[in-house]
Amino acid sequence: MANRDRNASVPLDASSKAIIEQLQEDGRRPYAAIGKAVGLSEAAVRQRVQKLLDQGVMQIVAVTDPLTVGFTRQAMVGIRVEGDIEPVADALAAFDEVDYVVCTAGSFDLLAELVCEDDEHLLELINKRIRSLPGVRSTESFVYLKLRKQTYTWGTR
Repeated sequence: MANRDRNASVPLDASSKAIIEQLQEDGRRPYAAIGKAVGLSEAAVRQRVQKLLDQGVMQIVAVTDPLTVGFTRQAMVGIRVEGDIEPVADALAAFDEVDYVVCTAGSFDLLAELVCEDDEHLLELINKRIRSLPGVRSTESFVYLKLRKQTYTWGTR
């Protein structure tokens, strides 16, 4: 779903929406169980899931707690850019440590979520790599102290 044009809507019927909602609850739910819940065969669910993946409508991934896999520092960085923000957004998206980049309206042009091994890694990423990108005017960092909620079960419309 990276770099997908969020304004380019993919038409979804009720069955596809129901499949998505089933997978949002449990990404490992068997296709047979999904089929039973939404009234389709296992083969039909498999085919629709593949189409949704191919269209970039969804991803099925393992979501980890960064602390448990060796990344002790997370931060959101607000970035102000001079000129075109697209090249900066693309450069940020190419960094392995950046898991989320959005173009925004407001006091920041871009927001980027960083996942780092420690404070030294975070400092190096912001100071040496992000601030040196052409067009970056300033940054403001918001270090995460504790994650209180993270969900992917907002359903479909």
